[in-house]
Amino acid sequence: MSEWPCVVILAAGQGSRYRQVAGAGQDKLLAPCRGRDAVVRPVLEQVLSNLPASLARRVLVTTADRHEVKALAEAYGCQVVLLDSPGMGDSLAAAVAACADARGWLVLLGDMPFIQPSSIELVAQGLGERTIRVPVHGGTYGHPVAFGAALGPALQGLSGDRGARPLFALGQVVEVALEDAGVLWDVDVPQALVFSG
Repeated sequence: MSEWPCVVILAAGQGSRYRQVAGAGQDKLLAPCRGRDAVVRPVLEQVLSNLPASLARRVLVTTADRHEVKALAEAYGCQVVLLDSPGMGDSLAAAVAACADARGWLVLLGDMPFIQPSSIELVAQGLGERTIRVPVHGGTYGHPVAFGAALGPALQGLSGDRGARPLFALGQVVEVALEDAGVLWDVDVPQALVFSG
């Protein structure tokens, strides 16, 4: 079993705020986006290309109708879990169940394309059984968040839109101070495709 946690990428949300601005047929995960490396890729591919090679075990959760998302995930070595729910709790539970034997889980959002690979690795390293490692930038919690193996049953018990924040009371929260504004930057509207952190 790897000493690194399993990466969980949540990509099942409907992106309704983005669609309200960009149009009903627009999927923010596939929108062209210039990464911090100046290369233009779809938002989700930026997220996947930022994953350090050390984090080799990867599970991405999405809905069955998102064929391009599934193809991108598989191209970057992800196991794909198809889910008939946009709820974050449902997504987390399904992803953790798919790699329940992992040493822990590093949860990333599919719409956060500007996180530096070094930041991802810093959050993932040194994860204890009951530890929750969360990046902090400017006093604000961001993503990705790492959960130790002992929190697996609680993660699998999540449902609906309820995310994992309530689980912070169950583990030892370790704040990882980072200068990387990308840990707070998600693409909720088209204007957010341009990073200015």
